[in-house]
Amino acid sequence: MRQIVLDTETTGIDPKDGHRIVEIGAVELDNRQPTGKTYHQYLNPERQMDEEVMRVHGISNERVANEPKFAEVVHEFMQFVQGAELLIHNAPFDVGHINAELSRLNNNPWGKLEDHVTITDTLALAKKTYPGQRNSLDALCKRLFIDNSARTFHGALLDSQILADVYLAMTGGQTGLGLFNEHASADTASGYEAIEATIAQALPAFQLNEAYLAAHQAMLANMSKKSCVWTEKYTNI
Repeated sequence: MRQIVLDTETTGIDPKDGHRIVEIGAVELDNRQPTGKTYHQYLNPERQMDEEVMRVHGISNERVANEPKFAEVVHEFMQFVQGAELLIHNAPFDVGHINAELSRLNNNPWGKLEDHVTITDTLALAKKTYPGQRNSLDALCKRLFIDNSARTFHGALLDSQILADVYLAMTGGQTGLGLFNEHASADTASGYEAIEATIAQALPAFQLNEAYLAAHQAMLANMSKKSCVWTEKYTNI
C-alpha cells in the first residue's frame, strides 16, 4: 500500500483571502516502510507574506521570490501523489490550499486533489486515539517519544518526516523490524540487517525442558488450591 505523508506551508490561514502555498513537502511510504522517495518544493506565492507568518515557518519573501510558481510544478507534484493515500495532519487546511491552487490553473485539467488520491486526516485519527488530549504534532511527538528536536520552524518536508514517524507509532509501528521492500536503499537494507544481528546476539535462546515443565505444573497445582480457574484451560501449555 502506497502512502504519502504530506505537509504545506502557506502565506496565511485561509485561501479564500488569497493566501497561497510557499512550500510542499511529502514523504513516501510503501507497506508502512519509508522508501526514501520524497517531494519537496518551495513556491513563489506571487504575494507578500506578513512577518508573523514568516516567524512560524522561517521562509522569507526573498527566499521564494525566484522559486517556480505552482502552475510550473503541478504536473510533477500530481504525478508524485497520484493514486496514493495522503496522510495529512489537519487535512482540511492543506487540501483546501492545494485545491485553491488547482482552481487557479487555466482550464484546470486536474479537478480537485481528492479526485486523484484518498485522504486520511491524522489529526482526526489522533483525536479518536487520544480523546480529550492535545494532539498537535509536537504533543504527539512527546507522547510517542518521537525526536522532533530539529523542528525549530514549521517546515513542510521536516514536518512530513516527523508525521510519518508519528503515524507509524500511533498505528502500531512499521510492518516489522528488519523488513524492507524492493524500494529501500542498500544502506537501509544493511542497517536493518545490523539491527537483526544485534538483536540475535542480545536475546538468549530459551527452550523448555522437563525440569521447567515439572516446576510449572507444580505451580499450577499450588494455585488450584486457591480456586484458580487457569489450570482447567492451561494445564496443557
